[in-house]
Amino acid sequence: MTTDLRSVLREVSLRVTRPRLAVLAAVHAHPHVDTDTVTGLVRAELGTVSHQAVYDVLRALTNAGLLRRIQPAGAPARYESRVGDNHHHVVCRSCGAIADVDCAVGHVPCLTASDDHGFVVDEVELVYWGTCPDCSTARTAEMTTKHRRKCS
Repeated sequence: MTTDLRSVLREVSLRVTRPRLAVLAAVHAHPHVDTDTVTGLVRAELGTVSHQAVYDVLRALTNAGLLRRIQPAGAPARYESRVGDNHHHVVCRSCGAIADVDCAVGHVPCLTASDDHGFVVDEVELVYWGTCPDCSTARTAEMTTKHRRKCS
């Protein structure tokens, strides 16, 4: 994997450094990861590295098109290595879990602006919000327990 990541950095004319390799590997291994988690993963691999260094590397990799930065409303910025397509995300309102959602198919009027105001639109950001399976199961179990107590 490291050899591939070295090539990826070189292909976009970025110098190969240990922090860049570590950040890129962390995001590849942990999709939708926040900066604090990236910092912890990089520190576990390299030892001491500043939070600012991680921010700088994330910015450089994002600007080079190797990472995508997403930030659902009310949540910290997250990074993913799935780039080059216009996929969307589903976010759990309870725990904040995020999953990729491929573009909608069929008739999708919400993906075409009713008035683009002269802009050349090249990307649409769409976020689905809901409750993940784990939180749904926990909520159902909690409601069942409350119902049993109430009826007892």
